[in-house]
Amino acid sequence: MDDSNPRRADHPIDPMFLDRWSPRAFIGEAVPEAELRRMFEAARWAPSSSNLQPWRFLYALRGTPHFDRFLGLLNESNQVWAKNAGALVVLVSKTNQTVVQDNKLVPNYNHAFDTGTAWGFFALQALRLGWATHAMGGFDKERAVIELKVPEGYRPEAAIAIGRRGDKSALPEALQAREVPNARNPQADFVFEGGFPAV
Repeated sequence: MDDSNPRRADHPIDPMFLDRWSPRAFIGEAVPEAELRRMFEAARWAPSSSNLQPWRFLYALRGTPHFDRFLGLLNESNQVWAKNAGALVVLVSKTNQTVVQDNKLVPNYNHAFDTGTAWGFFALQALRLGWATHAMGGFDKERAVIELKVPEGYRPEAAIAIGRRGDKSALPEALQAREVPNARNPQADFVFEGGFPAV
């Protein structure tokens, strides 16, 4: 773990979980497609309910015509820094499934849960390769459906910027103070034996 990282685990875990965070300062280096494919390969092996694998990764490499289109889907506050990413991804989940017995299309209750797991695998593989990732909810999901030709039955979940970390001085002043790994709530806030505690 980087000594400048203020995160400390309360129980022993692999340092990669503390080292993974979501910076905004990138240096503008393009992500080679072969490296991005390694991240997608890690996501491929995420667990999923009934092995449905509902995730879909749509991507744009820096320096290609697709990059500006993907960047344009982000909220302006995210465009300010994501313009220096080496690749952009829009993560989409398939919201339904076919029941084999009667070939009937029904909702997949676990689509977002499973797709989030695939994102986690992707992010950790990126870290292992020396790339930083930053997932965002701040993008135009309705436009993404149209511009990225997302079919009916699929839902945009997140946009992701991937890049080599840069110096925070490249960010607008308001974002510089936020360019540090953030903390997490203690387990006491979210782990309960036997059920929820009395409110």
